[in-house]
Amino acid sequence: MQKEYKTITEISGPLVFAEVDEPVGYDEIVEIETPDGSVRRGQVLETTSDHVAIQVFEGTGGIDRNSSVRFLGETLKMKLTEDLLGRVLDGSGQPIDGGPEIEPDERRDIVGEAINPYSREYPEEFIQTGVSAIDGMNTLVRGQKLPIFSGSGLPHNDLALQIARQASVPEEEEEGEDGSEFAVIFGAMGITAEEANEFMDDFERTGALERSVVFMNLADDPAVERTITPRLALTTAEYLAFDKGYHVLTILTDMTNYCEALREIGAAREEVPGRRGYPGYMYTDLATLYERAGRIKGREGSVTQIPILTMPGDDDTHPIPDLTGYITEGQIYVDRDLNSQGVKPPIDVLPSLSRLMDDGIGEGLTRADHADVSDQLYAAYAEGEDLRDLVNIVGREALSERDNKYLDLADRFEEEFVQQGYETNRSIDETIEIGWDLLSTLPKEELNRVDEELIEEHYRDEDSELVELDA
Repeated sequence: MQKEYKTITEISGPLVFAEVDEPVGYDEIVEIETPDGSVRRGQVLETTSDHVAIQVFEGTGGIDRNSSVRFLGETLKMKLTEDLLGRVLDGSGQPIDGGPEIEPDERRDIVGEAINPYSREYPEEFIQTGVSAIDGMNTLVRGQKLPIFSGSGLPHNDLALQIARQASVPEEEEEGEDGSEFAVIFGAMGITAEEANEFMDDFERTGALERSVVFMNLADDPAVERTITPRLALTTAEYLAFDKGYHVLTILTDMTNYCEALREIGAAREEVPGRRGYPGYMYTDLATLYERAGRIKGREGSVTQIPILTMPGDDDTHPIPDLTGYITEGQIYVDRDLNSQGVKPPIDVLPSLSRLMDDGIGEGLTRADHADVSDQLYAAYAEGEDLRDLVNIVGREALSERDNKYLDLADRFEEEFVQQGYETNRSIDETIEIGWDLLSTLPKEELNRVDEELIEEHYRDEDSELVELDA
């Protein structure tokens, strides 16, 4: 039976405090009816025997001490059905695309359940994003959580859209599958209306919406709603993956806005702040989201996560990227200098990392040269980058012929390998071919990270090419 109270004692930011005469369940859903008859939804954030703190999803404007509070006796649940594919929902899971109301097959708690470590399947199947800097150098693996570290004003949204459009599971396509079991969950938190329009225009123009579920929390929506948007998105992803057998790629942007919402709620609760004012429990909170990625033994589907965050001041020691890096399996860096040079997408492969890359490439894909090419390209580009600093001091003329070859390779690596635009979808084979073109500009004796048989098979010898042209 629903209990109703008119005992609001305080309103602070997104929180409402009320007196109760019996304990109320943590995370219980609340309806607050204002004197003008409008109803707001909220969630119990803190509870004692005689007081509760309620976070209000739609904002506390218009709520006063005369408002009534009803406790519904259940936690927040997501309406789940396979028909969600192709739908656009707001940050609280309500349709905003003009389509019919959701007729759920089931309703599921958005908090989710942790995957039993014993039941976890080790991630080792390759997901092709069509982006060479990711596929070739920092490979995404099914069931992995691989964040994108970006900065304010950088084109991480363009990269996110490109991945959402192009992501596929090539192994299954090679076996004759049509790829229809691949789905994208796109959760946007605190984005502007302009960004939202760009996202929707791209999804509709490319047809990606048909295999996607989009959650939109805009910048002018209540900040507290951002704390439930990623949980709604991940609950939907888990349902499609583990109940319906889809391989689900979940893109969450922007996790910085999510963490700012946590800080706002913490300030309203007068909690003792942690680093830079963020809650001390932010690491645990982020882990409850990121750790929902993975595979389960005996289940066909998988949940792969790409959280996107903008680093305040481009500082990767800031608490948000710092804690994210501890929890996830690598990171992709979007670089401001490359962006200013016009490189699209401006991914800096040197600080980027995919910890599961070695398990997702190689023999399992019958592309045994992938790892060798990646290692050699990384080492060569890193040496070229170091030499650029030296050139600024001594000039290029002072360098040896060998050093100049590495400088040229670094330039071509950015211009030909990383640079591909946001509309180009490269297969992994095309990416490796470009890698061999670049490595062939170095003398064979410099390729010390590549198997000799692969060098004999793939190295482009300039002299032999000239002979072929003369013939």
